[in-house]
Amino acid sequence: MQIHILASGSTGNATFIEMGGHKILIDAGISTRRIEQGLAAVGVKAGELDALLITHEHTDHIRGLDVLVRRYQMPVYARPAAWEKIPCRDKLPDKCCRELGSVLEIGSMEIEAFATSHDAADPVGFSIRQGRLKCVLATDLGEITPAVEKALAYADTVILEANHDPLMLQEGPYPMYLKKRISGIRGHLSNQQAGEVLARIPRSGVMQVFLAHLSQQNNHPRLALQTVSQVLENRGYKLGEEVLLHRTYPNTTASMRG
Repeated sequence: MQIHILASGSTGNATFIEMGGHKILIDAGISTRRIEQGLAAVGVKAGELDALLITHEHTDHIRGLDVLVRRYQMPVYARPAAWEKIPCRDKLPDKCCRELGSVLEIGSMEIEAFATSHDAADPVGFSIRQGRLKCVLATDLGEITPAVEKALAYADTVILEANHDPLMLQEGPYPMYLKKRISGIRGHLSNQQAGEVLARIPRSGVMQVFLAHLSQQNNHPRLALQTVSQVLENRGYKLGEEVLLHRTYPNTTASMRG
């Protein structure tokens, strides 16, 4: 298994996952050129992708969708309600546009789409299994619902939102309506909330965790890492042994091979 988070944050999101020789990209929220360059840096060609999966229709998740799909003619999966909101849908080849159901199989990969609480048409996260391996991507979460918590259970690798620090958000420059949106149940997960859900989900062994979708205005990678670490340590977790935390960045690839 290898995971390369090409970009993560409010300016764009794209995650490459390979399991069992099958290659997928989750979201295309950066330019096709950046996706191509990011993949090339880890030894992968964009034309080798088996599929592109879309979590939801917000711009920071679909910015590169149009060019990428038309250039490489790859299948792209999104919820029907998301397709209705994706502006470039009419430009894409019909053969490439697939409706995303509850379960999708790509080779030996079994991908489950689960509902998330966010202000989009029908947003989802993804739980990906291949053999005994399980990887879960859960970002753009206003709250941790039972469906999200169930998906996270026993994951080997988790890509989890740690979007903001509540105090930074409260004292920051955003207008009040935006602050309420971010902190609301259809907004984004705070560092503290991320730590709390990681502390209570069951594990089957060492869990690798990428702290993702960090706000550039209302968070900092060091602060996210510090807060989540403190929550886990307070609950008795041994960092570096039971849980390994990794940072993600808007312009630098964060990687794991296993």
